[in-house]
Amino acid sequence: MDQFLDIVAAGCMIVGSLMSLIAGIGLLTFPDLLTRMHAATKPQVLGFLLLFIGLAIHLRSWQVVPVLALAWGVQLLTAPVSAHMIGRSGYRTKHVKRETLYSDELRTVVENASRQNKD
Repeated sequence: MDQFLDIVAAGCMIVGSLMSLIAGIGLLTFPDLLTRMHAATKPQVLGFLLLFIGLAIHLRSWQVVPVLALAWGVQLLTAPVSAHMIGRSGYRTKHVKRETLYSDELRTVVENASRQNKD
């Protein structure tokens, strides 16, 4: 049973590490802000979850589970919020290629806000 749990833990840690590696490669290779932002958040959160599951199985202690769950929860809350803020600021500072957007729902909001600031 211990050998099986070690294999499962190792598998979770390897897959989690690969997901984090994929996120890092995506940050370096994707062409624009929005795709890089997507690469930084999506696989990273899943990678951390798999790493934490592997670590919990490897340590075989219920005392670390709340700490790991809290760390993953904080990551789950902060990664999308920070990506959202980076995306909005990138859009407002014209770092987003607007011709690559499928739909531009933020355009009217930004136009209305800029008209109100001028008045």
